[in-house]
Amino acid sequence: MTEILEEYTALLARVLMKKQREEYGNKTVTIIPTTTQRLLLLQPFVIVSMFRISNTVVGALNVLSLLMGVAAVGGAAYILVRGGSECQKVVQYPLLMGGVFVVVVSALGIAGSLWRVNVALYAYLLVTFLLIVGLAFFTVFALFVTNRKVAQQISGKGYGEYRVADFSHWLQRYVVNNRNWDEVKSCLVDAHVCQNLALNGGRNNDSLIFKHLSTTQSGCCKPPVYCGFIMKNGTFWEVPKTGHVANNSDCGTWSNKQEKLCYDCNSCKGGVLANIRNQWRRLTIFNACVLALVTAIYALGCYAIRNNRSDSRCNSRKPCP
Repeated sequence: MTEILEEYTALLARVLMKKQREEYGNKTVTIIPTTTQRLLLLQPFVIVSMFRISNTVVGALNVLSLLMGVAAVGGAAYILVRGGSECQKVVQYPLLMGGVFVVVVSALGIAGSLWRVNVALYAYLLVTFLLIVGLAFFTVFALFVTNRKVAQQISGKGYGEYRVADFSHWLQRYVVNNRNWDEVKSCLVDAHVCQNLALNGGRNNDSLIFKHLSTTQSGCCKPPVYCGFIMKNGTFWEVPKTGHVANNSDCGTWSNKQEKLCYDCNSCKGGVLANIRNQWRRLTIFNACVLALVTAIYALGCYAIRNNRSDSRCNSRKPCP
């Protein structure tokens, strides 16, 4: 690369000197390059510096992602060896596969950018391009499945109750089907979402005011308002002597047992879907930032490929100093 730059600079200098001789003849003159000519002389050095920086940045970012991938694999291995709850086992294999994928891709990026292995860098850029396409698709998809208005606000109560039918059909089919819901319910029990509810005032459901009640707690930790249950404490409710006010399956599903409560209620499923919708909307913003970062890394990787090609041409002609 250094030899190529020297040849380029010498050639440009000879062109400038020839132009000066054509203008002044054989007179001895002092050649003072113009600003444009100086920029032309500096241009290859600036480009090479940018190429070198691109290799370093791509390599450094992939070292960080490699460490994150190793941490993910270690976390999955810890759950596998030590055992865990049903909720932890749900994320065990996705965490393991995701960690292995990040480690392999990061290794390709490091080998291609820092060790000048072009085949590895081409493979890295291909995977990065597919990742860009996947992130863009997921961002649009997340906006599509969360664009419906949900949550019916109960007037004067300060919290919302949710219906499964208010959400997109995809979320309904994927989250609240019997197989997946058992896993979700296990995670809710493990997370103790209904423990230490912040309550203030009131002795029945009509005058109850919940402080900082999440959508999941609203649907899973208490019977629906329309059941007319009488509250004794945060998670203990009595059925009115006259029976259920409303003829609804959730009223019969409620249990004062801490491991059951309203986890099998449709209102709980609606609350979980509302929480997923809120989290996915935040995730779309995060995805947009990640998409911009990955696109920038892809562009730097393209510069690194160009730099590797230049080094290969230089080495094929004569070893560079």
